Amino acid sequence: MAHAYTHRSHSPNHINKPMKALLLIALSTLALGSAYAGCGKVVTNEGKLKSFDPATKKLVVEGKDGAAATITLTPSTKGADDAEKLVGKKVKVDSEHGKATSIAKA
Repeated sequence: MAHAYTHRSHSPNHINKPMKALLLIALSTLALGSAYAGCGKVVTNEGKLKSFDPATKKLVVEGKDGAAATITLTPSTKGADDAEKLVGKKVKVDSEHGKATSIAKA
């Protein structure tokens, strides 16, 4: 009596070529998507610091064009300790995805 999986194409461990290609495409897409999520695009807002809420760590910067940007400070934000002192002054805030990386007097 022949073994149930004598022919390679019927083996449970065998993946056919189209399936391998689909798997490769799926993994590549996942890897590229993950890389894009951490794109590192830095946005710089320069203007007057309209407000800062110490409880939520959110600040509002009014740009030269009059548009307001709300940005959140994080524990790693450079210059975050001086945010309250900068309210009403011209500032430069660098951020990634709405999270400030630095804040300083302009």
